[in-house]
Amino acid sequence: MITENLVYGQSIAADWQQELHNSIYKPMQLLELLEIADSPLAAKIAHKQGFRLQVPSAYVARMRKGDPNDPLLRQVLPLLEENRQLQGFSHDPVGDSIVEKAPGLLQKYHGRVLLVTTGACAIHCRYCFRQHYHYSTAKPFAALESIRADTSITEVILSGGDPLSLTDQRLAELAHNIAEIPQIQRLRLHTRLPIVLPTRVNDELLAWLTGTRLQPVIVIHANHANEFDETVNQALMRLVNAGITVLNQSVLLRGVNDNAASLIALSEALFNCRVLPYYLHLLDRVQGAAHFEVSTAIAIELIKEMQIALPGYLVPKLVREIEGMAYKVVIK
Repeated sequence: MITENLVYGQSIAADWQQELHNSIYKPMQLLELLEIADSPLAAKIAHKQGFRLQVPSAYVARMRKGDPNDPLLRQVLPLLEENRQLQGFSHDPVGDSIVEKAPGLLQKYHGRVLLVTTGACAIHCRYCFRQHYHYSTAKPFAALESIRADTSITEVILSGGDPLSLTDQRLAELAHNIAEIPQIQRLRLHTRLPIVLPTRVNDELLAWLTGTRLQPVIVIHANHANEFDETVNQALMRLVNAGITVLNQSVLLRGVNDNAASLIALSEALFNCRVLPYYLHLLDRVQGAAHFEVSTAIAIELIKEMQIALPGYLVPKLVREIEGMAYKVVIK
């Protein structure tokens, strides 16, 4: 599918894979596009060899020019603060390593498993809790036998990285193999691509998602209302109109959405696309992300402000994921 995207006045014709290939990887290039290369922010950049900057131009186009505090920029720009090694922060903050049933197959909760499909992602969010995960060992197709052997599992969650970084042919094959396991009822995808690269929601994606006997659920990841534009709205509406349940989960991030106005605007933007807020996560304490952390006390007050301003169905559950717990802990 060929689409037209306008990025700072330049018309670019590309499918989603070409857009992904043309992502921005150099921090100074990003600052130049935003006309802030001469700001003090340039001196705070961390030049990483591993988890480096990666952001699609379609997402950059929603950032505010001239604003070094733009909430979208803050989510992706690697800063020197990431190099601080702090007690209480780790490379595996939610205990992925201790719940692996097979390489890339995680089971934390009863009745559902998470399948790590790929380490690839369209965007490198600086607070990502899985930025240190050993993706090279994950073998999603091989893990299906472990799922088949456990009749208590009724839902398979595709995650990563981002599963929508894979081709539709690959995903359709995986979905077909999962659907052949009789006890599985639902297929859930955790993905950021409909937000950061909305051209990913194409005819091929909708065809295999709606062509399986499994109930499809997509959990997107948006943190701020500025992440929405007409292309994102259209992509989300395509998913909803195809009969797919679409939910959103956010992370509470200092300097991004740690105020009631931003969170309220996010819920409104989501519901304009018929997407329901699902979870608002307290930060998973991954090493290098401490500068994003918001205290639990502030988070509780923000939820109270949302409850005053919004109907209950637009207020996400405030949760924290704790290693070893049989469910996400709701903070009240």
